[in-house]
Amino acid sequence: MVQENHKLILVLNCGSSSLKGALLDSINGELILSCLAEKLTTPEAYITFNYFENPKVQPIGRRSWFVNKAGGDKHRVELSGKTDHTGAVEALLEELKAHDLQGLVAAIGHRVVHGGEKYSGSVMITDDVIATLEECIPLAPLHNPANLTGIHAAQAIFPGLPNVGVFDTAFHQTMPEHAYTYAVPRELYRQYGLRRYGFHGTSYRYVAQAAADLLGKPLKDTALVIAHLGNGASVAAVLGGESKDTSMGLTPLEGLVMGTRSGDLDPGAYGFIEEATGMSAKEVTDMLNKKSGLLGISELSNDMRTIQEAAADGHEGAKLALEITAYRLAKYIASMSVATGRLDAVVFTGGIGENSSLIRAKTIGYLAILGLELDEEANEATRFGKAGIITRADRTPCALVVPTNEERMIAFDTRSLSGLESPAA
Repeated sequence: MVQENHKLILVLNCGSSSLKGALLDSINGELILSCLAEKLTTPEAYITFNYFENPKVQPIGRRSWFVNKAGGDKHRVELSGKTDHTGAVEALLEELKAHDLQGLVAAIGHRVVHGGEKYSGSVMITDDVIATLEECIPLAPLHNPANLTGIHAAQAIFPGLPNVGVFDTAFHQTMPEHAYTYAVPRELYRQYGLRRYGFHGTSYRYVAQAAADLLGKPLKDTALVIAHLGNGASVAAVLGGESKDTSMGLTPLEGLVMGTRSGDLDPGAYGFIEEATGMSAKEVTDMLNKKSGLLGISELSNDMRTIQEAAADGHEGAKLALEITAYRLAKYIASMSVATGRLDAVVFTGGIGENSSLIRAKTIGYLAILGLELDEEANEATRFGKAGIITRADRTPCALVVPTNEERMIAFDTRSLSGLESPAA
């Protein structure tokens, strides 16, 4: 049994094509269960569960599944019946039920991508908050619906428990006006809120502090450019722990090449595509969100692992997708140093940033202007959850790999707003 004062926090982080879940001890922040659903909305969709040892928690249920952290107790469930986010959330909740964990959950934290200008911090989820998230769906069409799926599923399974929304956009509310303002008639901002918002803020909050710790500097004294690279990808200029600029804008479509998103595109291309193809504006937007990026360039896949394997086998589309991705990323990293004014480190995080030594090497290869020189051995060694410096350590700036932990940040905010004990930092 869990000790009486050790309640659990369930975190749901629904991405555009994935779902991360985590169960954490509300007092010490220990991770008890994590899960990752991948390739959602495809026939190959699956979810993997991983159990961890927690010294404050005793084995529960029909078998002893708290095992060594190094090994973990993993098993995989195919989502053959329902391959979308709803199916992944249902599979997670069924897993909790199977081990009698459902009744131990005291609060639920949700990653929410877009809260517009209304939210500059995390909030308790109410009907009004849900209505606002629905209003923001046009601003994050791949994400807010997935976030809402997690919220509705959690409310149904855990009636009466507090639910907390932690917004990706909140971190970027410190951007100066000249960074978030588009060069369009100001009336569009005043009346409709047309501006740059930025995303991945929860990840940036965590990684900025972790990078400062790795550098041995106080966060307030650091100047960082952080690249969060996954199926969705962005770069942020973080000075003294505050966002000064970022690559994503009104929606998560702007900026870098992503799994299925085009990133930056000449606005005139919208009208050109409509005229050339007969597509509607909505159809063009849908294409740029769901059929572009790595998938569109390679004509093969939106998965970086597949792209890298195909490129190694000589697939021309895959090779081009890799080069465009690294080139545009390098351009953005260099430009973000304007916002920080100086630069201590370039930081790679997210699934691709943490694990693709190839993308890191290609990107750093384009950044000689910043004085970065790759340490090839360190770059290959720093993968799969390992943090470290991957350039020559005697130079500034350097490049770091820092695994993100959005779930832990969400748990911190959920604990605070729900009145539970604080997880250890």
